[in-house]
Amino acid sequence: MQNPHSESRSSVAGLALAALGVVYGDIGTSPLYAFKEAFSGSHGIDPSEAHVLATLSAFFWAVLVVVSLKYVWVVLRFDNEGEGGVLALTALARRVARSPRLAMLAVGGGIFAAALFYGDAIITPAISVLSAVEGLSVATPHLEHYVVPITVGILIGLFMIQKHGTGQVGRFFGPVTVIWFLALAAMGVASIVQTPDVLRALDPRYAIRFAADEPHLAFILLSAVFLSLTGGEALYADMGHFGARPVRLAWYCLVWPSLVLNYFGQGALVLREPVAIENPFYLLAPDWFLLPLVGLATLATVIASQATITGAYSMTLQATRLGYLPRLRILHTSDTERGQIYIPSVNWLMLVAVIVLVLQFRSSGALAAAYGIAVSGTMIITTLLTGFVVLTAEGRLRIGLLVALAAFGLIETLFFSSNLTKLGEGGWLPMVLGAILFLLLTTWKEGTRLVAEQRCQIDVPMDGFIKGPLPDVPHVFGTAVYLTSEPSLVPSALFHNLKHFKVMHERTVFLHVVNENIPRVSDDERVEVTQPAPGIYNVDARFGFREEPDVPAALALAAKFGLELEPMATTYFVARSTIVDGPGKLPRWRCSIFAWMVRQSEGSGTYFKLPANQVVELGTQVIL
Repeated sequence: MQNPHSESRSSVAGLALAALGVVYGDIGTSPLYAFKEAFSGSHGIDPSEAHVLATLSAFFWAVLVVVSLKYVWVVLRFDNEGEGGVLALTALARRVARSPRLAMLAVGGGIFAAALFYGDAIITPAISVLSAVEGLSVATPHLEHYVVPITVGILIGLFMIQKHGTGQVGRFFGPVTVIWFLALAAMGVASIVQTPDVLRALDPRYAIRFAADEPHLAFILLSAVFLSLTGGEALYADMGHFGARPVRLAWYCLVWPSLVLNYFGQGALVLREPVAIENPFYLLAPDWFLLPLVGLATLATVIASQATITGAYSMTLQATRLGYLPRLRILHTSDTERGQIYIPSVNWLMLVAVIVLVLQFRSSGALAAAYGIAVSGTMIITTLLTGFVVLTAEGRLRIGLLVALAAFGLIETLFFSSNLTKLGEGGWLPMVLGAILFLLLTTWKEGTRLVAEQRCQIDVPMDGFIKGPLPDVPHVFGTAVYLTSEPSLVPSALFHNLKHFKVMHERTVFLHVVNENIPRVSDDERVEVTQPAPGIYNVDARFGFREEPDVPAALALAAKFGLELEPMATTYFVARSTIVDGPGKLPRWRCSIFAWMVRQSEGSGTYFKLPANQVVELGTQVIL
C-alpha cells in the first residue's frame, strides 16, 4: 500500500511543476531585458565595475524582499477561500471592512489595480516576445529588420489559438519552463565560474553605497531593477489554481536560484567585456547554443504571454461576477476544467492593442519604459489591501505583519516614483489605459446602481403583489420563471407579460441570482426556496465569482424544497433595458458610455445558460 504522505508529496511536486508554466512565465523571462535596461537608453548608467556590482546587489535584494518575502511568504497567506489576485483580495477586504466608507475605499483601490492589470496584460506579450525574437539580431545581424514582423506573426498566432483552449498544450508548459530555468542557471554558472569576483554583489552595502554616493542615478536605476520583479503579482493571482505550497516550492527550489544565477552571470560577463551590455543575456550563450536559445526563449515568452492572457480572461470573469462589467460572451474550452475559458471580445481587443504596441515601440527597450508603472502601481495597492485586511484581524503576528507591509509599501513607492521618470517615454500608456478602464468599470457599477434605484421607485413591491389579490386573468399550464435583480420588487417582465398576453402560469417562480464575494458556493448552499403564496415561489440562486451561473442546473436543486420543474413546461421571462438619456444623476457623456456598454452586454438567456427555445425577452426603457 502506498504511503499517503508520499502521495501528498508527489501531488505537491506535480502541482509545483504545473505552476512553473503558468505562475512563473512572466518573471522567468525578465532576464531577457531587465539587467540590460539598467545600462541602456537615455536613463542608462555607465557599466563600470562599481555600477555593475551595485546593480546586481540591488537586483538580488529587491527580488529577495519583494518577491521571496512579501509575495511568496506573506501575501500568499491572504487568500479568499483559496483564490488569490487583486479582485479576490478586494472582495475579502470589503467583507471584513468595519464601515461602508472603508469598504468603498478598499473596493475603489482594488478596481483601479484591476484596471492597471489590464495594462500589464497587454504590455507583457509585446515586450516578452520582442525581447526573445531580438536574439535573432545577435545570432544573425542581417535578420534585424525581420524582428518586428516575426514578433507580430507569433503574437497573431498566439491569440488565434486561444479559442481552442490551453488544455492540450498546457501539459507541455511546465517541462518547457523547467528547461528554460535550467538553461538560465547553467549559463549563469558558466559565466560566474570565469569571474567569481561578481559574487561580492551579494553584499547589500554595494547598493547602499551607490545610493549614498549617487542618489540621483540610484533613483533612476530603481526603474530598471523593478523589471526583475514584474510577474511577482502572478504568484498571488494564480495561487487558486495550484495552492500556496506548490507555488512556494517552485519558487524557492528552482525559479529564484535560476534567476539569481543568470543575473549574476550577466553581470560577470559585463565585468569581463563591457561591450556585452548591448545584449548580455544572449551573449552569455556559446555560439552553438545561440539559435536554440532564441527558440527556447521564444517558447518561454509565449508561455509567459499565455499566462497573462489567461489572467486577463479570469480578471474579466471576476469583474463581471462582482458587477463591474456587463455580461460578456464566455466560452469554456475544457469539459473538465472550469477555469479554462475564452472571451472573444477580450481576446481580439488585446490582440489589436498588443500589435499597436509592437509597431509603435518596435523594441523591448522602448517598451520597458511603459512596463513598470502599471505593475508597481498594482503592487502598492495589493500591499495596502493586505494591510487593510491585517488591520481588521486579531493575533500575535498582527503588529509584525503591519510593520513588514509598511516596509514593503515604502520600497514599492520608491519603485513607482522611479518609474514615473519614464512617463514621457511611454510610461503614460498604462496610466491612461488604466484610467480609461477604471472609468468603464466604475461607470458600469454606477449605472447599474442607478437603474436599480429607478426600478425601486416605479416597480411594485413584491409584498403588496403577493398579499393583495392576484390579477384576474386565465392561468395556463406550466411554470414561468422571472429573473429579477431586486427580490423586493415585482419584475417588470411580469407586467409586460400581463399587459401583452393577459395570462399567468400555474406556477410563477421569481428567481434572484446572487453573486457572492467568495470564489465558489457548494450545491448544499446553492439555492434557497420560499413559497409566499399558492403557486408562487421565491428562489435565491447563489454563485461564487469564479463560477458560471447555470440557472437550470441551480433550479434542478430546488426539487429538495418541493419545487420540481418540468424542463419542457418551463418558460423563462427576462427583461432587456434600453438606456435613454435624460435629466438623471449620470452626466450625459457617462450615460452614453453606459448605454454603449449595455448594448455590448450578452443577453440574460445566454449568460445564465437558459434553454434558447424557452426564453421570452421583453424590452424596457430606462431614463438616466
